[in-house]
Amino acid sequence: MEIFQSIFDAAGTTLDLADFAICVGGALLVGLIIAAFYMFRNSYSQSMAVTLALMPAIVTVIILVVNGNIGAGIAVAGAFSLVRFRSAPGSAKEIVMIFLAMSTGLLIGMGFIAYALLFAAIIGVANLIYNTLGKKAGPGEKKQLRITIPEDLDYSSRFDDVFSKYTTSCELRNVKTTNMGSLYKLTYLVTVKDISSEKMMIDELRTRNGNLEISVSYPESDHTEL
Repeated sequence: MEIFQSIFDAAGTTLDLADFAICVGGALLVGLIIAAFYMFRNSYSQSMAVTLALMPAIVTVIILVVNGNIGAGIAVAGAFSLVRFRSAPGSAKEIVMIFLAMSTGLLIGMGFIAYALLFAAIIGVANLIYNTLGKKAGPGEKKQLRITIPEDLDYSSRFDDVFSKYTTSCELRNVKTTNMGSLYKLTYLVTVKDISSEKMMIDELRTRNGNLEISVSYPESDHTEL
């Protein structure tokens, strides 16, 4: 029995198996809550969701092991700092959720399981509220507008009156030639005043570009998923 117990004791640190199981189980529950809040009405990758679900348990175990050992704690902190150089850049929302997962893992590792559950629930609900308010705050939705024009059409101010009528903001993001240089493709990022007037805007633009191709879509994501 002593030989078996020595498997769980190392470097003068002893972990109680019951406490260890409770902490890891609580961390997995908290991770599941965080992942659920992140996936609710949000586009996500499976790898990101799994990472958020498992990270609190991983951080919890690390804190349980290094608790009271300053040297080991400094070494672990240095190892965590290297992760940023090995991962793809993410959005601000993804970074916040990662920090939430790590902080709840730290809380559970220190023994504050109830506080970790409460903290995860509070931040998750606050995140949902802010996201909902953010979607309703703007005057309209941002859309990506692509307009094909003939090469002899001056696009610098050709559509300004149409944009001022139907949009609150308009930004030319990209210009490229196509069809052996006989056509130009313009890409705008616009905020439409009223989504019901989108068709009327397209119809007016068609009279300016010679009835060539026009497309409206949601902006493409410009960051790499975690």
